[in-house]
Amino acid sequence: MPVETAADSSPALPVSPVSLPALLPELWAAARFRRNPIAIWRRPLAAQTEASISLSSYGLTGFAPNLESGPAGFAFSPFQDSDRANAFLLPADVYFDGLTAHAPTADAAAWLAARTARPPDFTPPAPYQRAAAPALLADEPTYRALVAAGIAQIRGGALRKVVPARAALRALPPAFEPLAAFAKLCAAHPRAFVSLVWHPAYDQLWLGASPELLAEVEGGHTFRTVALAGTQPLAPGTHPDDARWSQKELEEQANVTRYIIECFKRLRLREYHETGPRTVQAGHLLHLRTDFEVDLRTVPFPTLGSDMLRLLHPTSAVAGMPREAALAWLRQHEGYDRTYYSGFLGPVNLPAPGTSALYVNLRCMQVLEAENAAVLYAGAGLTAASDPAREWAETEQKLRVVADVLL
Repeated sequence: MPVETAADSSPALPVSPVSLPALLPELWAAARFRRNPIAIWRRPLAAQTEASISLSSYGLTGFAPNLESGPAGFAFSPFQDSDRANAFLLPADVYFDGLTAHAPTADAAAWLAARTARPPDFTPPAPYQRAAAPALLADEPTYRALVAAGIAQIRGGALRKVVPARAALRALPPAFEPLAAFAKLCAAHPRAFVSLVWHPAYDQLWLGASPELLAEVEGGHTFRTVALAGTQPLAPGTHPDDARWSQKELEEQANVTRYIIECFKRLRLREYHETGPRTVQAGHLLHLRTDFEVDLRTVPFPTLGSDMLRLLHPTSAVAGMPREAALAWLRQHEGYDRTYYSGFLGPVNLPAPGTSALYVNLRCMQVLEAENAAVLYAGAGLTAASDPAREWAETEQKLRVVADVLL
């Protein structure tokens, strides 16, 4: 089914069923060669990989996704807007649902037909802003001091929770190939939203395996979000159901749950279904998760997905509570621009209008190909019961999720 209505007046273009896994290397190479922005993703527990290629060099910038209607594409939004990171949507000019190639316009069909040919008169767009490593790459003493400062703010009553993050620079292995790393993440993390996003005009290349759903609308009839917080490693030879959670971790998860409920209350929505908290596994880590679901057929909230996205982001799971006070503290003390780490990403109105799924950009890396390096990100949620040494250890565990593809 074509995903864009703008081309419905064009003659129907022949498309044949294709095997996306077999085409992925060819499509990835063609998009890179032609400098077309491309997003590749695998939904949690899905058998198939999807991809979207934009024929525009920049896509739609400063774009607030409409989860119920509007342009189809892949959304990529920063933690907070800044000079180094703008929200954008990559229109799905060419979309692959895992079985069929959809090219609903003549230009898209021509791109698909000529994807292996060298463009004759192509001038790559100049990078909007060159990607660079964050100014602060915190070592253990620096990060522990940051955590201690956050704990002091909480114990002093200025904050209930804050989530300081750190960045770590890692060398890329010889002959690192992003698509191969994506496949490795898919195999290692079947329950995660695994993504590979390349935007040449913005000089951004990101790879990740996020465990956290931010906002989902399914078929225009169901809205979902989750509260995910609390982290511990899965001990060898144990089952997730055997996990025991400390009061600090339970409190951290409860804060995120309360924040989601507060967002529902701001919209005067009371008809939601809450399940949890329960222990869930994300690779070698365990988290506490509470699921929320709303039947949109029984409530008068046709734009609930978009409204909740506006209220939720950035969530207390990646910022803190109260949100504005936590964000102000992070701006003052964290020491660098997170850009797209802990922002959100995902397909919008794909594979059909009214079906969108956005995830928090966690367990991710920014690949700096020119420097033969990658920047990995991780954060830790602090409460009054936090301990700097344990929070450092938690970020080390989180970094491993994507660091393993560099081995």
